[in-house]
Amino acid sequence: MTAHRGDADLWIRRYHPAQHSEVRLLCLPHAGGSASFYFPVSQALAPSIEVLAVQYPGRQDRRLEPSVESIPELADHLLPLLLDEWTDRPLALFGHSMGASLAFELAGLLEQRAGVVPVMLFASGRRAPSRFRVEEDVHGRGDEALIDEIKRLAGTDNRILGDDEVLRMVLPAIRSDYRAAELYRPQRVHQVSCPVTALVGDNDPKAPLDDVRAWQEHTIGGFSMEVYPGGHFYLTEQAPRLIRRIADTLSGAAADH
Repeated sequence: MTAHRGDADLWIRRYHPAQHSEVRLLCLPHAGGSASFYFPVSQALAPSIEVLAVQYPGRQDRRLEPSVESIPELADHLLPLLLDEWTDRPLALFGHSMGASLAFELAGLLEQRAGVVPVMLFASGRRAPSRFRVEEDVHGRGDEALIDEIKRLAGTDNRILGDDEVLRMVLPAIRSDYRAAELYRPQRVHQVSCPVTALVGDNDPKAPLDDVRAWQEHTIGGFSMEVYPGGHFYLTEQAPRLIRRIADTLSGAAADH
């Protein structure tokens, strides 16, 4: 399964190449997010852990490309790119919000289709795949409702929210991401073999603790959960503590691999 080099560079960003790292961490952004969100994580973990950050189409330097509106379709795009170049070392996955659903789907495909079992799946700020809410339809509402939701979760730079022209430019990509996240139902993957670490803010309106704890039903590997102070984007305020947790977890996982 061979991917084109240009496709790989578009989808997967490596900000701090670490030739001798023991493990790689693939980071998958939230709805409306971009690869650059994980630049500080990459900087902090290099060189012991090499971070790869995914850039979805429809944003930043890919803003002219059509967005992908399905989690399984995103996973299908990423799978051959990972297998072509990035699975020669132990691989871990980190996904926040929508990215956690994509990480789960991708972990299942890696295992089912290539026998590659990630050393860890970090599921951040997201209910377990089986705990979807059928009433979620933010993606189907008008622009103002979508903007209100973005502001409520405080996940987008206020400078963008204050610039109407820029905001209107990125709204189609955000809407596509919300559609992918809200309509995702686990069809191809129900359990993974890799261990899962669930991470969540204690005041996250999108991820009640009981729904996050249900991630343990989706793995036959180990499960752990850590609750941080904060809301849906707890990880920006709790970055030092979260990065330490990732580093400590992956250090042990790589040693056991």
